[in-house]
Amino acid sequence: MIIGICGGSGSGKTTTAQNVIEKVGADKVVLLEQDSYYLNLADIPLDERRQANFDHPDAIDFDSLADNLESLSRGEAVEIPIYDFATHTRSDRKKLIEPKQIVIIEGILIFTNQRILDLLDLRVFIDTPDDLRLLRRIRRDIEDRGRTLAQTLDQYEKTIRPMHHQFVEPYKRFADVIVPESRQKGTITSMLCGVINQKLAEEMKTAVS
Repeated sequence: MIIGICGGSGSGKTTTAQNVIEKVGADKVVLLEQDSYYLNLADIPLDERRQANFDHPDAIDFDSLADNLESLSRGEAVEIPIYDFATHTRSDRKKLIEPKQIVIIEGILIFTNQRILDLLDLRVFIDTPDDLRLLRRIRRDIEDRGRTLAQTLDQYEKTIRPMHHQFVEPYKRFADVIVPESRQKGTITSMLCGVINQKLAEEMKTAVS
């Protein structure tokens, strides 16, 4: 089973996925992040890399992501890219991901790609107010991605906000479930855990019979 969790930058996608894994068990659920599949910009100067639009679907290697999802669904291990957000390049190393019963893929643009959409058994959209998402984005970029406040605000104004209204917000129409952020923590985790546990129970019943 493949579950897609979409929503704007800072909406709580990764936190939701991690909460589900904690409750269901890391032995049963594997997480893939769209951000691991940014295209490698090593062939252009660093200053130009920083001006790239990372919130447009063209910035993502969706073919590799879809290939990896298909492999995991067949029970095959995959090697996923390791992306450096400070330099906007891919590492020469890759991360080995073993197949598990449930695959969660999260990202801001996963609903824009038809191949990804077709692979998803459940599509979830987390709807979070712009101001809260911006605050979370600032905190994450500074603490985890080596950015300055000025860089984050500049990126938000030039690409994050306009791309959200072009490529994220409109695509929530493809979601099976839309969860307001105010209800996110309890509702979405409980709902996803319920769906996953039902799926696992069905698989166990089939295996026994």
